[in-house]
Amino acid sequence: MSRAVKVGVQLPEVERRVEWPELVTMARTAEDVGLDSVWLGDHLLYDLPGGVARGPWEAWTSLAALAAVTTRVELGPLVASTSFHAPAMLAKMAATVDAISGGRLVLGLGAGWNEREYAAYGFPFDHRVGRFEEAFAIIRSLVREGRADAHGSYYDVTDCVLDPGPVRPGGMPLMLGSTSPRMMRIGLPHVDLWNTWWSDYANSPAEFARLKAKVDAATAAAGRDAGDVGATAAVYVQFPGGAGRVMGDSGYAASVVPVHGEPAAIAEHLHAMAEAGAVHVQLVLDPITVDTIAQVGRAAALLD
Repeated sequence: MSRAVKVGVQLPEVERRVEWPELVTMARTAEDVGLDSVWLGDHLLYDLPGGVARGPWEAWTSLAALAAVTTRVELGPLVASTSFHAPAMLAKMAATVDAISGGRLVLGLGAGWNEREYAAYGFPFDHRVGRFEEAFAIIRSLVREGRADAHGSYYDVTDCVLDPGPVRPGGMPLMLGSTSPRMMRIGLPHVDLWNTWWSDYANSPAEFARLKAKVDAATAAAGRDAGDVGATAAVYVQFPGGAGRVMGDSGYAASVVPVHGEPAAIAEHLHAMAEAGAVHVQLVLDPITVDTIAQVGRAAALLD
């Protein structure tokens, strides 16, 4: 019997210092224990309490490496900021990771939000949604059709050809990492999936169902059936020893009830998310360790 909802895990960002060999072990553990996907945040730098500045490993080079050391799990950025790369180059990187993985990439895209990293790395923070709209048009044309020619306010490409292209005919699945009205108007006519972060729906299946109804209405307004665009959500899970999310979203942790880390409780919550309409969830684990990933595998097995 197939699982009612795909279950993935987001690997660490800046919750603690994680060296590369441990990150590889985490990804392989997720695959070994039967999870469906592995996700990386596309961020560059966070200011943490106590005056500490910390960043994760770069997302796209990491995805390429993880694609080479896994064989089954889907992989994706949660989600890639279109502001961090010229859009044609982002499409080129995505096609390469898709090929390395044998067609396992889910291309999550968003406009970004963390001004600190934009300023630190020299990316413009203004007109992010306008920039996203132009970038998204170029990226989807390249990964789906292999060519793009666009001359906008922010990006110019002239007879750009994406070769080699993605492994899958028609390109990899595209996922929109926003439920804001303007972003939905841009993305929902074209994407395969949409995603929401756990703090944006209070980590609650009931609130997720209400949000999904709003997105379904926007999907219909875009001229598509709700079933054409799969609903996905990050879910915050706290295990014994978890200290709360300490990063750019730390203000949310106090007001959101986490899912308890026992396998039965996780499985119950995942079942409720599936009933609310989620087709794929990305678990955000606190703490995130090889052991907690293994415990999630036991929870996911209860859904089989």
